[in-house]
Amino acid sequence: MILVFLGPPGAGKGTQAKILEDRFGYRQISTGDMLRKHRADKTALGLEAQSYMDAGKLVPDDLVIRMVEAELANADNIIVDGFPRTIPQADAFDAVLARKGLDAVAVIFDVDYNVLAERITGRWSNPRTGRVYHAKFNPPKQAGIDDEDGGPLVQRPDDAADVVTKRLVEYDEKTTPLIAHYEKRGDFVHVNGLGEIDDVTRAIIAKLPDVGKPIVSTS
Repeated sequence: MILVFLGPPGAGKGTQAKILEDRFGYRQISTGDMLRKHRADKTALGLEAQSYMDAGKLVPDDLVIRMVEAELANADNIIVDGFPRTIPQADAFDAVLARKGLDAVAVIFDVDYNVLAERITGRWSNPRTGRVYHAKFNPPKQAGIDDEDGGPLVQRPDDAADVVTKRLVEYDEKTTPLIAHYEKRGDFVHVNGLGEIDDVTRAIIAKLPDVGKPIVSTS
């Protein structure tokens, strides 16, 4: 089964992908990871991508699609996160899946943007250890100071209020048509992205029972 995770930043897509990887043998792929790997390995696709990047150009959709198709050759049970981002990408991805006799189901993470913004903008972390706090839900004993090593906490630039607002607006503009694309096809489920982590996992499995079956390798 191919799962396409759709949801704004901070909706928990990465957390749920990791759970499905660890518990049931799925494999998460993202376009960013693919690009980095192909470039590091100096594959033909990686060298082609590098030529565009060296010229200050975006990597074209056709090349990204070919990378995704190469990943699909390695496993049939994949979580795709951060792709597709546009309707043309979705149509091209559908064509790849059709050639391989595979189907994709969109898992749409529903969120209240106001709650999501509060969740993201309240995050502070220890850059030395990665320990994460939240100003409201999990505050340090002393504001701005890590409980364990007494060092300063920092906020990631992407978590600043103005940046979060911009990211959510961009997501809404780009991804709303994608949600409609999968809903029109009927290949989708909705889950509450702001629920407790285990509750979100249970919701995914309840709506897609096959996801909860550990994958047995035939190799």
